[in-house]
Amino acid sequence: MTDRLSRLQRSAHMARIRGADTRPELIVRRWLHAEGYRFRLHARALPGRPDIVLRRHGTVILIHGCFWHRHSGCRLAYRPRTRRIFWEHKFLTNVERDREQIRALVSDGWKVIIVWECGLRGIGRTASTLQGLLAGLNCTDRNYVEIPLPSASHNTPHLSNRPRQRGGIEHGKRSAV
Repeated sequence: MTDRLSRLQRSAHMARIRGADTRPELIVRRWLHAEGYRFRLHARALPGRPDIVLRRHGTVILIHGCFWHRHSGCRLAYRPRTRRIFWEHKFLTNVERDREQIRALVSDGWKVIIVWECGLRGIGRTASTLQGLLAGLNCTDRNYVEIPLPSASHNTPHLSNRPRQRGGIEHGKRSAV
């Protein structure tokens, strides 16, 4: 199957994908700050430059995009239909790099919390994900936590195959209803 975008359009689209200050990252940062946590961003001295570092708590938080970091069982972790060999190699290297960075952080004594992008979509999911993050921060018996769990992503309503509702906005304009 061919790409529906031209090479120039695809290049422009991919160039807009950000590595830092993403929407999910900003949601987590604002919530942490409102809860009274103080943190550092993208500490270069740590393996993988974690998104959020809570030194006082000995914790790093990684906010992973489901597509790029291959969230198991998540609909957002689809496989592109074009250039399959390229994408398989890209995904394998991303996942292996993540594993190595997590191993290095844990062996250095850090607690690692991964927050998946799909858990920050929709008000209900975001609230439960942030409560899970709070529980993960307060947990003392584990040094690795994923929120939401990979198996939990199968049953989320926002990831169903049903078409999404527009929520009162039609063709870029607010409807009167």
